[in-house]
Amino acid sequence: MLLRRVISVSSFKNKISYMKYLLLVVFIPTVIFSQSTQQQPPHAIAIAVHGGAGSLKKLNLTPEQEKAYKDTLAIALQTGYNLLKQGKTSVDAVEASVNVLENCTLFNAGRGAVLTHNGTIEMDAAIMNGRNSKAGAIAQVKTIKNPVSAARKVMDSSKFVLMAGKGAEEFAALQGLQIVDTSYFFTPYRRVQLQKALLGDTAVLDHSDTTGMIAPADITGNPNDKFGTVGCVAIDKYGNLAAATSTGGIVNKEYGRIGDSPLIGCGTYANNKTCAVSCTGRGEDFIRHVVAYDISSLMQYRIINLHDAANYVIKEKLTKAGGRGGCIAIDKNGHIEMPFNTEGMFRGYINTKGQMVVSIY
Repeated sequence: MLLRRVISVSSFKNKISYMKYLLLVVFIPTVIFSQSTQQQPPHAIAIAVHGGAGSLKKLNLTPEQEKAYKDTLAIALQTGYNLLKQGKTSVDAVEASVNVLENCTLFNAGRGAVLTHNGTIEMDAAIMNGRNSKAGAIAQVKTIKNPVSAARKVMDSSKFVLMAGKGAEEFAALQGLQIVDTSYFFTPYRRVQLQKALLGDTAVLDHSDTTGMIAPADITGNPNDKFGTVGCVAIDKYGNLAAATSTGGIVNKEYGRIGDSPLIGCGTYANNKTCAVSCTGRGEDFIRHVVAYDISSLMQYRIINLHDAANYVIKEKLTKAGGRGGCIAIDKNGHIEMPFNTEGMFRGYINTKGQMVVSIY
């Protein structure tokens, strides 16, 4: 009887020891993992913007014009960067930065959009979230004040990726976005620009080498050397990438032509595994060579860095194919590249150290 009681007590003690062991094995690693997760430092944030590329010669922009361009790019950068510092997402940041450029008449997007052959406005935009590959785009819209915000609504509030024309405008209105009269987009400079293009019977891109957007001069020069688009790429504190692009297309365009900007993988792309890219240039070239996705693919499949991938695609592959333009790109580590094969590209960035740089040439 005594032996049974001793065994029973011993068994009970063993059970207690076993339960303690279970607690150590099951619960303590969970606590350690939870603490380590909470203690992980936030990812370094960074952002870059562009306002188009082209045959931009330093002597053709006055100091006042250069300052106006750079100041607006700086405001766009700071707007997005402030949101990143507040803990907002990279998607929030790229949308807000592009909104700034869309609201400015200096750039070919939103209020500064160029006119078509028929004297109308046809705007395109796209946005992409590198975290989950979700994307949204709109094309040929005429009354949406901020096209990139409509693209985000397509991404966040619909089952589609791309909407166009009146349907896209109806959707944007239902989503509560600001709809404006088309007269909002008709600036005096764009009217003059279209008239000159009509006289020459050419479909031209934006940013010539003979005129600033503040004090327009004669629009001459090579019609193939004028590129206009705005865009932004960013990485947030959570390590997520995003890209956004917006454009008014090309001056004097006909037949409902759509460029690369709203086409995912061509002018806009983001993937957390590699990079986020926003392009500017002759859209047909960027469509044919799927430029934005090509940069990402080189990084993912050939395991090369962003510098090598972006510069190869823009400065070698695209150039050899006769393509003109550039891009801004940021990788998962916050490294930024801004290659172009034209004489200039309106561009700027705030890097992971918080340093801002804005350039044209």
